[in-house]
Amino acid sequence: MKPMESQFYDIIGDVHGYASLLKKLLKTMGYSKSSGTWTHPEHIAIFTGDFLNRGPEIRESLLIVRSMVESGAALAILGNHEYRAILYHIKDDNGLFMSRHIAGNRNQIQKTLTSFKNYPDEWKSHLKWMRTLPLFLDLGKFRVIHAYWNDGEIDKLKNSFPGGKLKKSLLKDIHKNHPVESAILYKILKGLEFRCPKDLIIKCNKGMSRKLFTINWWDSPEDKTFQELSFGNKFILPDYHVPTELAPHFDPYKPDQPIVFIGHYCLSEGAEIVQKNICCIDSCVDSTGVLSAYRWSGETELNKENILRIS
Repeated sequence: MKPMESQFYDIIGDVHGYASLLKKLLKTMGYSKSSGTWTHPEHIAIFTGDFLNRGPEIRESLLIVRSMVESGAALAILGNHEYRAILYHIKDDNGLFMSRHIAGNRNQIQKTLTSFKNYPDEWKSHLKWMRTLPLFLDLGKFRVIHAYWNDGEIDKLKNSFPGGKLKKSLLKDIHKNHPVESAILYKILKGLEFRCPKDLIIKCNKGMSRKLFTINWWDSPEDKTFQELSFGNKFILPDYHVPTELAPHFDPYKPDQPIVFIGHYCLSEGAEIVQKNICCIDSCVDSTGVLSAYRWSGETELNKENILRIS
């Protein structure tokens, strides 16, 4: 079912299996449960992805999100956790799972698999449903994507997924034969990353060497310190400048472009407006016990007063 038309949207950050907090958040925003799903008479909810893994109520969280989407009360996009879950169950042409069943991947998804241990058919149904979800939304006045937006790269993905559905054969083809599109998929789900060359040692405030970290994509990377370049990392990088020859190259998201809502970055200090037209609504619920939403009602410049946090 298509969602009803609305001038009011509630963009909800990464739920990660915390159904009780999600229900509390929905109730606080005026949603009520009717005929098995949560609805609002005027508002549409939008989930930024990552409703799986980590929390204690994964199955219920997924049921809530899916029922709201299917009833037209919500929209949802894929996060990296849903995408990895999909790839975890698809074999490539060599008979290997596209998301390898190695310790790191298995540990990430184990809570979800355990939640559905007694509901295998339901889990298969959810996997199939998740492949119908979009990778991003462009609603004109605002956009929703899990971690990173770039107009040119989004246009490339639109050509790669003309029907929007992530068919197994298409996913296998993208990962095998289209490295550019595959790299874009990784970026929109995980964000931009800076990888240090082998001979550069960068130590964080915890005394650990950091060879890889996520960076912000709305400021020019020129003349930035490592800490200024960093975004969404659970450590603090040194405050000295990135050598010019190592500075990453990308087109920053300009302040006059449409509003973008993102999740993914697990901000320990809670949801944040990082630029007047970019809001990260992921308040790192598994660590902070806080779930956040942004209540959008037509504004072209974000307002921190519209962020709601529930604990």
